[in-house]
Amino acid sequence: MAKDRSGAGDPVRTLELLWREPGEGARPGRRGPRQGLSVDAVVLAATALADEEGLASVTMRALAQRLGVTPMTPYTYVPGKAELLDLMLDDAYKGMARSEGPGGGGAGAAGTGAGAEGGAEPWRARITRVAEDNRALLLRHPWIADLAVTRPPLGPGVIGKYEYELAAFDGIGLTDAEMDAALTHLLGFVHANALAAADAAAHNSRQSDEEWWAVSAPLLERAMDPGRYPLGVRVGSTVGAYDPAAVWEFGLRCVLDGLARLIDSRAGQP
Repeated sequence: MAKDRSGAGDPVRTLELLWREPGEGARPGRRGPRQGLSVDAVVLAATALADEEGLASVTMRALAQRLGVTPMTPYTYVPGKAELLDLMLDDAYKGMARSEGPGGGGAGAAGTGAGAEGGAEPWRARITRVAEDNRALLLRHPWIADLAVTRPPLGPGVIGKYEYELAAFDGIGLTDAEMDAALTHLLGFVHANALAAADAAAHNSRQSDEEWWAVSAPLLERAMDPGRYPLGVRVGSTVGAYDPAAVWEFGLRCVLDGLARLIDSRAGQP
């Protein structure tokens, strides 16, 4: 089954909708029935549908049913599903909670470089906040992880989120290209962790870890020979069930430690 992708619609019409610029079909004086909805209302309904039932459930027909309108009505506001997905993604990014650092300045506060003084927030704390904000966004809207964002919609939500995130990396000793690459690397880790957490939650909703182990343990104890799988048995018995929180903390620490090594290696260089 083909994966839904951002940037698959009409680029001009998509940008007009993202920035709420009037397109050719929305110019004053156009004749037609009086509009009873809005682009915002359509996007909100589509997002609620995706949150509840997944991205595959978002069709123009299903959207019309949710809005209580005729099947063709949503097309009055959005050309098709491709443009709708871009609007949904940008709107979700616009609504991403952005936690603030010391002083309430957020990641974009001035003077927050690696060597900043006067109570400025350390760069590791800033980047951690960006990671946690993105993880919360994906847990709130799991469908985002199912959307391939190879060509992100350049609306106010996407650009505002990017600006906020880059501010956490600004002034810590990276070039502009490295700031973008470091952010991409961080968000890749967040994306993978959120997917795993959502998958674990879905499985636990049907059968808890305790129930699964109660059924599986007798066979595994016979099959898992410590002599043949010494590391697997030792580590597996230590770790037990998958723990998204523990994996999150360890993985994020590895990402931050890697950045720290790169930054420290350049200390004192001209």
